[in-house]
Amino acid sequence: MAMLSFERKYRVRGGTLVGGDLFDFWVGPFYVGFFGVTTLFFAVLGTSLILWGAALGPTWNIWRINIAPPDLSYGLALAPLQDGGLWQLITICAIGAFVSWALRQVEISRKLGMGLHVPFAFGVAIFAYITLVVFRPLLLGAWGHGFPYGILSHLDWVSNVGYQYLHFHYNPAHMLAVSFFFTTTFALALHGSAILSAANTGKDDEPVKAAEHEDNFFRDFIGYSIGPLGIHRLGLFLALNAGFWSAVCIIISGPIWTRGWPEWWWWWLELPVWDAAGGFY
Repeated sequence: MAMLSFERKYRVRGGTLVGGDLFDFWVGPFYVGFFGVTTLFFAVLGTSLILWGAALGPTWNIWRINIAPPDLSYGLALAPLQDGGLWQLITICAIGAFVSWALRQVEISRKLGMGLHVPFAFGVAIFAYITLVVFRPLLLGAWGHGFPYGILSHLDWVSNVGYQYLHFHYNPAHMLAVSFFFTTTFALALHGSAILSAANTGKDDEPVKAAEHEDNFFRDFIGYSIGPLGIHRLGLFLALNAGFWSAVCIIISGPIWTRGWPEWWWWWLELPVWDAAGGFY
């Protein structure tokens, strides 16, 4: 069945959060909706502001274009456009576009009679972004603590923040985030490879393998199969934790913990199982 004819069954009216029937229509395969319009507005405006900021800068080298946040001296006040005000406006546009897209996903889910898992998952990614550019700067008292918009400048910011707290990988929330990121890729790589190997048997005349073949493979390989629904639930759980703990790791660096992260682990050396020489009692 062609995709458009399949989608036609679900192009029903209603389910909108704002605007009623005003924007309740499709353009080709894309649902518009009120929040589709606001997404387009914020995305176009934000991109235009980035181009304007690039035009004000010293270079059009895509690697070196930099839209920096206001200087720390401005605190939480509005800054002049060329001294960080553009960064503030672009941040507002980015948040507007991301949140609008999530709300558009809510409307689509309501139309299809689905759960809200997709917009909720996207909301975790939005939370991680807002943590970097809103929550942490608010807690530290200056918008200048947000990261700059630019490729090399952003990487420099990440490096500088890491060195500011010495070995940032000693941050326990960072450890959790990285572990969840790698475990997500590992679990979904296993899932994707199993699906491909079942669908592409290597022989033209051999039918596609069924789900029980995939289950049997993992039972033989690792002694357990989580199942076709379970692997997607696991992938969602792992991915959401990766985004959540990545937000936690940066928001506790500065507002809560101000010293080097290796010092946080001194509690381990103070446990009563160690003696003064560093050995067991």
